[in-house]
Amino acid sequence: MQTLWRNAAAMLALLAGANEALADEKEAWSVFVSDHAAPTITAIDAVSGEKIGTFPVKGPATLHRSASGRAVFAVQGTAGTVTAISSGIAFDDHGDHGDIDVAAPKLTGTEIAGEKPSHFVEHGGEFAAFFDGEGVARIISEKAVLQGMADFREVKTAAPQHGLAVAYGSHVLLSEPNREKPDELPIGIRTVDQSGRQVGDIVQCPDLHGEAFSGNILVFACATGLLVVKDGEGAPEITHLPYADSLPDGKSTTLIGGRGLQYFLGNYGADKVVLIDPTAENDAFRLVELPTRRVYFTADPVRPKFAYLFTEDGQLHQLDVVTGKIANSLKLTDPYSMDGHWSDPRPRVAVAGDRIVVTDPLIGVLHLVDAASFEKAGEIAVEGKPFNIVAVGGSGRTHETE
Repeated sequence: MQTLWRNAAAMLALLAGANEALADEKEAWSVFVSDHAAPTITAIDAVSGEKIGTFPVKGPATLHRSASGRAVFAVQGTAGTVTAISSGIAFDDHGDHGDIDVAAPKLTGTEIAGEKPSHFVEHGGEFAAFFDGEGVARIISEKAVLQGMADFREVKTAAPQHGLAVAYGSHVLLSEPNREKPDELPIGIRTVDQSGRQVGDIVQCPDLHGEAFSGNILVFACATGLLVVKDGEGAPEITHLPYADSLPDGKSTTLIGGRGLQYFLGNYGADKVVLIDPTAENDAFRLVELPTRRVYFTADPVRPKFAYLFTEDGQLHQLDVVTGKIANSLKLTDPYSMDGHWSDPRPRVAVAGDRIVVTDPLIGVLHLVDAASFEKAGEIAVEGKPFNIVAVGGSGRTHETE
């Protein structure tokens, strides 16, 4: 018996060594860029700068990526559809390491149609697309999307509205429309179960607009503060976090959530942002003043300590979310004034590994910034007016079998 175990152990060691020898480390990052006017999505290898795919859609699109990075969604508000793209990059967790599989990006075949799609929210591998013109949320899983299916379920609200929905386990959180003034923002959150039956009371949230996840916490932005959502017994637990008295008059309407560090970052006036820690007993809000008006901001998923803000003077700023101070600033583009229409073409920002990528729609360029040195690292030319951008990728092992 001892000989049997020794032989088995030797064989396992030999196989492990062979697997190690066949495994190579690979890093892959892709960015997906929508055009401001044309119904086109361009996929670019962020490492080589080469174009790896062009995807026709039905209208100009706002882009969202799934948490896994396997899917990218193009929400086309004017064209009334949401189109799914397989990023071509997938990871398989093996505990002590992860494998990476890289293929060409492609349309999955999944499209979700409806009137005026707007907010698009993921939780737990389920995506809720809200269609303002109908007051309806259509919810679909990432598994169905990657299989090219349109296997969604619908959850209806009381009326058309500029609203949102979040699939939250066996429940769905839905914005409650302002029935007296249907053209205005929603007034609260309604929780429904799998049968569509309301659970508990409607939680008030005047001027509801904006939501984000960070870790296991979901927040909604209201005129009075934030609604903070956590797991509860039998249903999501929702509490209200009022804005601090020390803040000036204002409110957040756009929120992003930190990854790696649990925090939220929201707009607060034209030239300010606010850092939010909903778990803090005191000083949950920290105001950060900017040199000029804000154009866009995003969190760094690779370096959790930082977030990035682009301002109308053409500068990219590195915000240290721990100290609440701007650590570095870099001039990248000509000025992009915030005067004019809200939807005018202006830069957007994404993080692709060790590169920060900034779109410059007026000259058709992606600016690359080295995240470590915070210095310019090159440019990638893109036809048209590159506007919205998302990045997917990472590193892992590949196993050659030949």
